[in-house]
Amino acid sequence: MGDLLLLRHGETEWSLSGQHTSHTDLPLTPRGEEQAKSLAPLLSGRPFALVLSSPLSRAVRTAELAGLVGVQPDADLHEWDYGGYEGVTTVDIHRARPGWDLWTDGVPPGAESPGESPEQAGRRADRLLARVEPALAEGDVILVAHGHFLRVMTARRIGLPPGGGRLFQLATGALGRLSTEHDRPVIAGWNIRASEEQGSSVSPG
Repeated sequence: MGDLLLLRHGETEWSLSGQHTSHTDLPLTPRGEEQAKSLAPLLSGRPFALVLSSPLSRAVRTAELAGLVGVQPDADLHEWDYGGYEGVTTVDIHRARPGWDLWTDGVPPGAESPGESPEQAGRRADRLLARVEPALAEGDVILVAHGHFLRVMTARRIGLPPGGGRLFQLATGALGRLSTEHDRPVIAGWNIRASEEQGSSVSPG
């Protein structure tokens, strides 16, 4: 059984400012591009049975700069749909809705998208995990996507409910590695980066 590698895209203007970023298709910042490039030595020479990416440009560009080849876009790797909270920071949400928590409360519908509940995001993660399982039987798989959704995937992979993703902060331009021990999924590495000096952006999207 291969390892499942999860790569969060590099920094964008909204990940830097803390704005929730789902369907808004922002490019990487110059620092985000450097974060992505720095991952190439970590991934170079490692064969992958399957390479999937969110179709959004920040993920596609990260995969390209990290040196990944044979990348296939997959709509199920889209970020959590933030609905009416698209482009809004948690600080601003709390001004109107104290105590709000994405992991338990979900989001309200927006003008351009309906939003997703934690359970809906979890079902999407389950669907994707089922699709990559055959490839994991052949070797390692890498998924390039977004912070919150990769955290949901991690929770589901190790048997937690979708809200368990709140435990796994994942920085921009960082890798997580999910492996197995005694045939059970485990977290084997987390927030792996080429250089700690780059710092990180831990905001949504």
